[in-house]
Amino acid sequence: MFYIDLNCDMGESFGAWKMGCDQALMNIVSSINVACGFHAGDASVMRETVQMAIEKGVAIGAHPSFPDLQGFGRRDIKMSPQEIFDVALYQISSLKGICEAFGAKLHHVKPHGALYNQAAKNPETASAIAEAVKAVDHDLIFYGLSNSFLISEAAKLDLQTASEVFADRTYQTDGSLTPRSEPNALIHDTEKAVKQVLQMIMKQTVTAVSGENISLKAETICIHGDGENALKFAAAIGQKLIENKIAIRAIQ
Repeated sequence: MFYIDLNCDMGESFGAWKMGCDQALMNIVSSINVACGFHAGDASVMRETVQMAIEKGVAIGAHPSFPDLQGFGRRDIKMSPQEIFDVALYQISSLKGICEAFGAKLHHVKPHGALYNQAAKNPETASAIAEAVKAVDHDLIFYGLSNSFLISEAAKLDLQTASEVFADRTYQTDGSLTPRSEPNALIHDTEKAVKQVLQMIMKQTVTAVSGENISLKAETICIHGDGENALKFAAAIGQKLIENKIAIRAIQ
């Protein structure tokens, strides 16, 4: 039987947070990535998300980003490796503390948005984040784009890694995600998203926008929680995985 982790970004709101969609998504996914206050989320939302994750039995991950509330962490910011280490260390430590306050254990770290994309292509950025992960807890799993510097730099530090692929994003021929600035970056069709997920799991390939099939390693599948079709995609993907005898579970 195949096993796959299905992860989703969550807690990306502020103040009087409406938890309905996140609650429904937690019934499907096996792990979540919680915003740590630098692109979204605040102390209350982080606590509420962690408590809900404990109740639902899903693995909890930190989702650190550039300090960019106005841009939702999706604007590229030039920072030194030391600065990146510091902001990652701060965010990971904050969520780890909240988890431990309620008897839970932080499971993984997955960078967000522009920080993720920069680290995928820049070994210094990837290494700085990985160093922060290791400094907080060497046992944390480092989630990163398949075949990118996020994976290779973390492996150099002897961190356990999880190669991530995306259900709702298109790919370039070099294995990178199509930039959100381009019109075909997002997948809006549920059937297309499901088909891409099955291809990535079963064949370990994805069809790029050029039509070329490229190889990748799929250990965890991401669905963006802020996407307009997030719950619809998650339900359809979850059902199709069950039909194909692919179990959904967090990475051990």
